[in-house]
Amino acid sequence: QERLVESGGGLVQPGGSLRLSCTASVDTSGYSAIGWFRQAPGKERAEREGVACIDRDGRASYADPLKGRVTMWRDKKMMYLQMTNTKATDTAVYYCAASSYWGSCSVVNGKGGDFGMDNWGKGTLVTVSS
Repeated sequence: QERLVESGGGLVQPGGSLRLSCTASVDTSGYSAIGWFRQAPGKERAEREGVACIDRDGRASYADPLKGRVTMWRDKKMMYLQMTNTKATDTAVYYCAASSYWGSCSVVNGKGGDFGMDNWGKGTLVTVSS
């Protein structure tokens, strides 16, 4: 399994912005789908939520509640997530993930499960608080 490592988490004031990075051990363009997901503190993996996703054609998809506030892009071995106008409810561990086989970004509005992703990072905690 290829390695994914998130970075950029930390404390963000409400209304502020954040930018997370994910470093992959391989070129992310080789994945069928890549994405960002989040799990709020105290929640289980089954309650993990989709945030953003890029399919093999380079099309980005975003979870409906986050559209307009979230942008995802990739560059070689890097994956990025930018979020603006953050809220306290954005507090979560954010994970980058990738699908090696037949992944689809149709799952971005889903919750729980593995979202069709077979490769996950360990996550980076984002805390939105004043």
